[in-house]
Amino acid sequence: MKPSVLFVCVHNAGRSQMAAGFLRHLGEGRVEVRSAGSAPADQINPVAIEAMREVGIDIASEQPKVLTTDAVEFSDAVITMGCGDACPFFPGKRYEDWQLEDPAGQGIESVRAIRDEIRQRVEALLAELTS
Repeated sequence: MKPSVLFVCVHNAGRSQMAAGFLRHLGEGRVEVRSAGSAPADQINPVAIEAMREVGIDIASEQPKVLTTDAVEFSDAVITMGCGDACPFFPGKRYEDWQLEDPAGQGIESVRAIRDEIRQRVEALLAELTS
């Protein structure tokens, strides 16, 4: 059975979308991937889309989604992204909080650095989940 991961940030428009994009790409179907936000934005951050496109991953067709109890229930790991109290804790799940800067309102240079940190964390997570 495939492990499943839920990435959560407040708006589900930057960090969690980039992490989900990396895990889908790098996981090559070995991991079920979800992302959601506690207060989803109307659209994905265009700078995040651009930063991911630079590394060959297209997240432009994704949409921010609201965090649901079902999404958590059907996930083995819940990865929150530095969103403080807005990100809920659900007992009984693997829970990690990745303290990452919010790319909202930032230029491409800053978002590239956030993207690269997310990639490193996703690679480490993937290695753990599939070993």
